[in-house]
Amino acid sequence: MGRLRPEEISSILKGAITDYENRVRTEEVGQVLEVGDGIARVHGLTNVMYQEMLEFEDTRGEKITGLALNLEEDNVGVIVAGDDTHIQEGNTVRRTERLASVPVGEGVLGRVIDALGRPLDGKGEIEAEETFPVEIVAPGIIKRQPVKQPLQTGIKAIDAMIPIGRGQRELIIGDRKTGKTSILLDTIINQADQDVKCVYVAIGQKDSTVAGVVAALEESGALEYTTVVNASAAQSATLQYLAPYAGCAIGEFFMNRGEDALLIYDDLSKHAVAYRQMMLLLRRPPGREAYPGDVFYLHSRLLERAAKLSEDAGAGSLTALPVIETKAGDISAYIPTNVISITDGQIFLDSDLFNSGQRPAIDTGNSVSRVGSSAQIKAMKSVAGTLRLDLNQYRELASFAQFGSDLDRATQQTLNRGERLTAILKQDERDPMPVEEQVVVLYAASNGYLDEVETDAVMDWERQFRDYMRDTHGGLLDTIRSEQQLSDANEEKLREAVEHFNSNYEPEHSSLVDVSVENEEDESSEDDSSEEQDGESRDGEGG
Repeated sequence: MGRLRPEEISSILKGAITDYENRVRTEEVGQVLEVGDGIARVHGLTNVMYQEMLEFEDTRGEKITGLALNLEEDNVGVIVAGDDTHIQEGNTVRRTERLASVPVGEGVLGRVIDALGRPLDGKGEIEAEETFPVEIVAPGIIKRQPVKQPLQTGIKAIDAMIPIGRGQRELIIGDRKTGKTSILLDTIINQADQDVKCVYVAIGQKDSTVAGVVAALEESGALEYTTVVNASAAQSATLQYLAPYAGCAIGEFFMNRGEDALLIYDDLSKHAVAYRQMMLLLRRPPGREAYPGDVFYLHSRLLERAAKLSEDAGAGSLTALPVIETKAGDISAYIPTNVISITDGQIFLDSDLFNSGQRPAIDTGNSVSRVGSSAQIKAMKSVAGTLRLDLNQYRELASFAQFGSDLDRATQQTLNRGERLTAILKQDERDPMPVEEQVVVLYAASNGYLDEVETDAVMDWERQFRDYMRDTHGGLLDTIRSEQQLSDANEEKLREAVEHFNSNYEPEHSSLVDVSVENEEDESSEDDSSEEQDGESRDGEGG
């Protein structure tokens, strides 16, 4: 073998040195100092980034993901996304040099995944177009435009009085078991023909509950345009903390493509609790009610990402419907007030209304949409303009009328109309209503065409009327849907249709109605005497 020249030797050495440097750069390894309660303290990762994903090697040789959250001088506080029982002191921890990210694109639609994008539905691997970091800075004010296009929920009470626009953040708030999730499921089901991609994020719920949601979506054919991100109560606080951000990244992908997406966080009370648990274990100082001081920032940076983008940015939208659970209707507690001040309005569900049979149990007094009628089509605006006022007036009068005996005709008329309006806002589950049908039904109700119908028969009247309109006036419904407004000619047609229907309307329980009418006639002869007695007895009570 010939002798090597000096320049050859130097080039070999240089090659070895560059190789050596590369090898050192790719493997930044630390060691676990202590571990417990899903938190690990790691030494030796000097260049680690905030929210970077780390890889633990446990005693079984398996890899477990962690997330760097506390960057201190001599150690890093890491939350473990998985089972930490097999991680021991001295185990190695590697940097991945990737921020927490999640697969996005068409491939995640119709799937149930966890907060890191791993499939939970047994349908094989996720075929993702790309991955998005879960934390992205929200689009700035120049990139946005005002909310002006409605997101139809299919629920009369919401679309008429508390409209939600594409790009809005509307809070759904109420006690447990008041129908919050039902409203959200109906909203997802109603997007079937609206070309809106949906993401449902379940945080801290039972797996059986989430399975029920998935089954309901599948049954109604809504799962094909929906992604379910499940961070159930059985999963670690880390995954519960990450889930809403992961869901948001999936929705943002569609928004950036110029499409519309709907995001549901069910619910953020449990999200705040998971975050509190992590922060207390990381030994961050607690503030009010033991929540960390930045719990407002936790939700604001999540909900700020909902937007209606400007035309230059593709005009996509991301609508967020966060859910908050209250305790005994306390809408002014810490986390509820936080989220109310971040969102553009709230829909308050009242347990008393729910228990009295008014479902959906929307309390119109405490509910508001701060986008208002700019998120409604013109036809709905013209029909539902006075609805809220009429209902509030009815509620005032109803509470007052309990104490008064003889009410004048105008008051009786208002109470009568209010009862019908309240009844017409009732709606069955899994029955979202197309906006044009809502318009014709609310038109009839607010113009007094239901005043003669028994309150108990209102839902039956509505069902028959919708069938009648679909069968005989399909063209009118289509026109309202396409033109999105009620022209004078169409209003005239609609008035004739309602009057024609009313003249032929037969309640299903006609025999019952007849009996009550006969009874009323019998009573009318005794009316005067009974009223006098009534007045006396009331006076007596008053005394």
